[in-house]
Amino acid sequence: MQNTVRDWMNDLVVFVDPDATVTEALKLMRRRYVNSLIVRKTETNPEYGIVTSIDVCDKIVAHGRNPSELKVREIMSSPLITVPKDATVEECAKLMLEKRIHHLPVADEHGNIVGMISATDFLFIAETMGHGGGDRAFS
Repeated sequence: MQNTVRDWMNDLVVFVDPDATVTEALKLMRRRYVNSLIVRKTETNPEYGIVTSIDVCDKIVAHGRNPSELKVREIMSSPLITVPKDATVEECAKLMLEKRIHHLPVADEHGNIVGMISATDFLFIAETMGHGGGDRAFS
């Protein structure tokens, strides 16, 4: 079995400006079919951040807030918890469990975000672990 994040990560990372409205971020997520966005570093936002579908549920919908009146920086999580490309999938799963997160950005040796591994990816990883990549009941 392939065992490192490099083998399983999605290298499609979608970025959003911290001063974009949450409505703009939602449109971007829907248009790109992703459940998380990396918030860019800027002069006024020196660290990467992340906005996920769970943030939208917990910080917008559950409180009846208007997403067109909020900036991404107001709901993002920062600083990012990241892993290197050579981290094992087991290390990632443990970190996600410990930190109670569902999206884990992958950083290169310079701290640049180069990929993402999410809880959904672990469905495929677990299937491979259990079946050796063989017969799949619902393929």
